[in-house]
Order: sequence, then structure tokens, then C-alpha cells
Amino acid sequence: MTTELISYPKRKLWMAAIKPPMYSVAIVPIWVGSAVAFWETKIFDGAVFYTFLVSAIFILAWENLSNDVFDSETGIDRNKYHSLVNLTGNKLLVFWLGNLFLLLGLLGIIVISYWQRDVTVIGIILLCCFLGYLYQGPPFRLGYRGMGEILCFFAFGPLGVNAAYYSQTQTVSVKSFAASIIVGIATSLILFCSHFHQVEDDVSAGKQSPIVRMGTQKSATVLKWFTGSIYATTLGFVAWGLFPVWTLLSWVSLPFGFQLCRHVGENHDQPEKVSNCKFIAVAVHFWSCLLFGLGFFLPVG
Repeated sequence: MTTELISYPKRKLWMAAIKPPMYSVAIVPIWVGSAVAFWETKIFDGAVFYTFLVSAIFILAWENLSNDVFDSETGIDRNKYHSLVNLTGNKLLVFWLGNLFLLLGLLGIIVISYWQRDVTVIGIILLCCFLGYLYQGPPFRLGYRGMGEILCFFAFGPLGVNAAYYSQTQTVSVKSFAASIIVGIATSLILFCSHFHQVEDDVSAGKQSPIVRMGTQKSATVLKWFTGSIYATTLGFVAWGLFPVWTLLSWVSLPFGFQLCRHVGENHDQPEKVSNCKFIAVAVHFWSCLLFGLGFFLPVG
């Protein structure tokens, strides 16, 4: 580890450990759920929106920190020099810092529930947290069984988006659920791409990620369908009349989708070259969902 750490500037290692771009994963479900709520009801409660947004960021910080702690226990992160546990050398500190972020995040959700005299949102978010724990937390570690993308889909898609919708309207919606499918797919895409460069470490730790199960070449092919489904699903729901036509603005992000598929297709079996593909997937996720949500705010006609 020492040799590798010398070759990387400490600042870059810390930035890689904190992963600022990844926090769009927390922002997008709140944005899209609130956007659908505004489109359907013309309701937008700014205090609820921003409280939820900050809370979601805190909860995702807990998820990232706790995953570093749990991964350090299996040995899968021994070559991950930007792991916070490896950088600090203090697993207990990272563990309790993560728990602090979780408490702060849940406090914000409790405030929203108090404002609304309704515990539904806190119940949904607690379920999201439970799915997050199932991903890497002992004794479950379902991510090691190849179920991470499924958990991610439900936590950030149907649960996250509909929690945000409910926080604005205190009701449920078929259209919000449809929108949550797109967000869930786009979010799971990031996790899927994060496995391409670490197949060797996953295999040695007994982690059966989708990339390990299928191999990198077949996974690169699946990625094309995975990415395309974001845009095809949006088009299908617009044609069905569930979404306004403006949500097709998400197609403006297609160049990132093409870049992702081409880059992985050419480098799927070269860890050093493909390691940045998850950040291209973050761009696909962020821009497609940002523009998708914007489509619900734009006037029709």
C-alpha cells in the first residue's frame, strides 16, 4: 500500500474517498419525485424539498462510510487506496462518523414527518436504510451475492422517488412510480459499472458481482441494453401519456450514454483503463435525470 500511496497525491486520494460526484445519487430521487409532484398538483414546498435534500446527502454519506468499514472486514478493499478506512487507519472513527451522518439525515426526515403529522416518509426512508445495510452489512452482505443492483434500484428508485413525492403531496401516484423506475435504472447503472475494474479483487473476496458472474465481455454487451433502457423507457411512458413530452429532454444526455458504452466496450478487460467508467455512468445518471425532472416543470403548449 505504501508504494501506491506515494505515487498518488494525497489530495486526489481524499477526493476519491469522499466521491463528491456520487452524491448526485442522493439528490436525483428528491428532485424527480418533487418535480412529478409539482407537475401533477402544482405543489412545491421549498422547506420540505431542501430539508429532504440535505437529509438524503447525509444518509448517503453514512452508506458510503459504512460500506468502507464493512468492506475492510472482508479484505476486498486491500488494494483500494482511497478507502477512508485505509487512508485514516481508523476503522472505528469512520464507523462512528458514518453513524453520526445517519442520525443527522434521519433527524431531517423526522422534522418533515413532524411538519406533516405523518410518519409515512420516515417509514419509507427507514426501509431505504435497511436496504442499504443489507447491501454490505453483516451478516447479510447481499452485494456479495450479486444483489446490489436490485437493492440499489428499489432504494433510490421506487422508494426514494416516491418518498420525495409523498413529502410534497402526502399521497401516492402511478406517474411518480413510473418515474421512479427510470431513476432506479439510472442509479443501478452506476453500481453496475463500478465492478468492471475490480473483478480480481471481487473474485478473491468471494463477491459474486454481476460482472464476475457474466464476465467483462458479456457485461459490456448487457451495459448497452441497460443504458438504452433509460431512454427507451422514458419514450415509452411519454407515448403512453404518463409523462409530458418535455421529459424527452433527458435524451440530450445520450452522448454520455454512447461514450459510456463505447468506453466499456473497448476497455472492459483492462482495469486501469475502464476504472473511470463509473464516473461516466454518474454523468449519464445526473444529466438524464436532471433534464427528465426539468421536463415536469416546463409548461405544456
